[in-house]
Amino acid sequence: MTTELDEHSQHLLRDLAPQVLGIVARRYRDFAAAEDAVQEALIAAALQWPQTGVPENPRGWLIRVASRRMLDAIRSEIARREREQEVALDALRQDATDVDPDDTLTLFFLCCHPSLTPASAIALTLRAVGGLTTAQIAHAFLVPEATMAQRISRAKAAIKTAGSRFHMPEGREQSERLAAVLHILYLIFNEGYVASAGESAQRIELSQEAIRLTRSLHALMPENPEVEGLLALMVLTHARREARTGPGGELIPLDRQDRTLWKQPEIAEGAALLQKAISRGAVGAYQLQAAIAALHDEAQRAEDTDWPQILALYELMKRISDNPMVALNHAIAAAMVYGLTKGLELLRALDADERIARHHRLDAARAHLLEMAGDYKAAIAHYHMAATRTTSLPEQQYLQTQAARLCERL
Repeated sequence: MTTELDEHSQHLLRDLAPQVLGIVARRYRDFAAAEDAVQEALIAAALQWPQTGVPENPRGWLIRVASRRMLDAIRSEIARREREQEVALDALRQDATDVDPDDTLTLFFLCCHPSLTPASAIALTLRAVGGLTTAQIAHAFLVPEATMAQRISRAKAAIKTAGSRFHMPEGREQSERLAAVLHILYLIFNEGYVASAGESAQRIELSQEAIRLTRSLHALMPENPEVEGLLALMVLTHARREARTGPGGELIPLDRQDRTLWKQPEIAEGAALLQKAISRGAVGAYQLQAAIAALHDEAQRAEDTDWPQILALYELMKRISDNPMVALNHAIAAAMVYGLTKGLELLRALDADERIARHHRLDAARAHLLEMAGDYKAAIAHYHMAATRTTSLPEQQYLQTQAARLCERL
């Protein structure tokens, strides 16, 4: 009899974890304790399910186990803490059935509490809801892992101290938290589309969950242009997923992908969403990124890509966002329009930016442009450097393959 969860069960637990956390946090009004209880329930599932099989109602099973953990903790302090007594009595009147709504979106807004800085709110939600590790979140924020761990710990303590109620905010409160919620969804989607660590190039289930939640947010706020723009960006980008990797899971760059594998219905949906968002008058970062994705999707061949228009969009993005990744992509677009010398010049300017100076994408972009310029020795060096700086095995293999290919040309 197996003693480990199969891959399907592992995916199931990852998918259910934020839903169960949302329900438990709402019922017991203690986010930090709820997260601990859900983690214990997940561990119990990992130990028991290989022996007993996955239950017919896995979400209900996890809710019941997590609820028992919460009730045990509450009963132990009920004499000292009146709040826990009220929560415990209320919880005892409920049964842990599977009739609860999906509270994941509400959990997003809870994690974006006004008492937190935007960076702390985003980091906490990626950890609690997105299922990302502290290392993955640190990689996305371009900060050391220890710094991110402290940030998440402080965020949990701040929410507990604030005593925030578990509810979907409305009006001004909702608007104040929306930017952070959108950024979280964006980062979760990106981690799914380009996994920052591990053996897989992408985590499709993570991208799909980000899209599902963004669709829910769009249903809640159907006329918000930034929500619409973000959903358009996700759909347009996700449409290329099957062409991004080869049979062995190896990475395939955009200019070499089989574009017949791109999902045309999704591209059409994304384009329609983008058109609606732009027609509302306000153009923000997500609409601009969606417009860039649409231009790539519309090109029948890589050589048909409208690089001048893409460059113009990146120039607009640079005006509204101090983001080194935007500057990097702008440099690549400039190389396609004005020549490789211009692109390499713009990349050199990023060497002084500590947020990206040691990031593997800067080395990879420089290697690509150097290869196009015919400077194979320098390109090889930067491909190798990029490979040492990424924690994604498919990216490492791709970068090393590029270096080996150029070595054969010398």
